[in-house]
Amino acid sequence: MTLFFDSFWRAVGYCLRPRVIALSFLPLVVMVALALGLGYYYWEPALDWVREMLEASSTVNTVWDWLQSVGAGSIKMVLAPMVVIFAVTPVIVVLSLLLVAVLMTPALTSLVAERRFPLLERKHGGSLARSLIWSFGSTLLAVVALIVSIPLWLVPPLVLVLPPLIWGWLTYRVMAFDALAEHASAEERQLLFKQHRSWLLGIGVFCGFLGAAPSLLWASGALFAAAFVVLVPIAIWIYTLVFAFSSLWFAHYCLAALHTLRANTAQTVATAPLVAALPASVVDVDAVTLADDSTTQPPALR
Repeated sequence: MTLFFDSFWRAVGYCLRPRVIALSFLPLVVMVALALGLGYYYWEPALDWVREMLEASSTVNTVWDWLQSVGAGSIKMVLAPMVVIFAVTPVIVVLSLLLVAVLMTPALTSLVAERRFPLLERKHGGSLARSLIWSFGSTLLAVVALIVSIPLWLVPPLVLVLPPLIWGWLTYRVMAFDALAEHASAEERQLLFKQHRSWLLGIGVFCGFLGAAPSLLWASGALFAAAFVVLVPIAIWIYTLVFAFSSLWFAHYCLAALHTLRANTAQTVATAPLVAALPASVVDVDAVTLADDSTTQPPALR
């Protein structure tokens, strides 16, 4: 837990660095160009298609008639934009995450390593190709989970819980792998994933809920169409900053955990010859523990 909160506050501090803020504009430029381009060509056709689908539904028409009778008929005007927005938000989130992972995470991990762990050996356990395959596979699983869970979104509490949980799981999978790709070997990465899985997943889920915050701006864009063009880049930049913060949090946590793992391993290796050299009569075998977490202590000798 100490490592969890220590890495959190360090990530917050690093987000205020000019270098990090400057890096956050790289994914922003790509995403804004993509979002505005697709919006220019497909926004109106998408709205027309959704309106046609809604008007063809007798259930929706019954709901609209009821809303009209209670004086809430204006909701009909914003329903189609809201449907389109909620449909594209997961796509925007996933693309923002992948762009941050490709354009920012290596640079942010190097920044953390240079300032905190300059002597940490780089074992290059994850190549660029392996990172892309890992990210693509994780994204595919997350998309499948989102599609399968869509019917559950009709239950009011679940629509606020399930998407952030899925995004958090995807964030954990992508960010943790990239944070360790340069410095850890494949064996070390697997061991750290096993030892710290719950904490890494907790970081991902927390950041997943942070990533859901910009959806409020998307909703505002549906209600205030005149400001939508301005709100789009703001929302995307918030997504970018959230995932940049996530990347820094994972970098601080994973590199610190890797440093501790290697220190404990080196300590175990250094004390092993001493234990082996002692006569069996003076060695309490039950007292010699070889724990592989941060609480490892030197073997007890008597």
